[in-house]
Amino acid sequence: MSQEVATNKRARRDYTISEAFEAGLVLRGTEVKSIRAGKVSITESFARIERGECWLYGCDIQPWQTAGTFFQHETKRPRKLLLHKNEILKLSQSTLQKGFTLICLKLYFKERRVKVQLGLGKGKGHSDQRQDLKKKTELREAQREVARFNKGRGL
Repeated sequence: MSQEVATNKRARRDYTISEAFEAGLVLRGTEVKSIRAGKVSITESFARIERGECWLYGCDIQPWQTAGTFFQHETKRPRKLLLHKNEILKLSQSTLQKGFTLICLKLYFKERRVKVQLGLGKGKGHSDQRQDLKKKTELREAQREVARFNKGRGL
């Protein structure tokens, strides 16, 4: 059972996602409380492999109001991602290829742990985005026609 907290809708629009990976996050207590309250934004977040470790950048977790200044966390600090070593090696080899990057697709709770779904993606150009939009509208129109046809037959 997983409870979705935040999604990055722009990721699938701007990138062609070839693979998705699940990773754990190393967080402080106030960060978990803020995430549980839904005060998180992942629209600008991405991951990097540095020295054999995977790090998440750009994830904006708002401060927890009732915590004191000593226990408070930084909002956009880099956060370590927990992956298996073979997954990290695979991702590092994939990101070395031209145009591939690791994008944060969604943030969710799985049981009591905070998880991140990372997507290995390649950036789309404007023409690719227009073609995807055209395919989506054609599919929607076809579904409407099928529904209208089935309604006329009394199904």
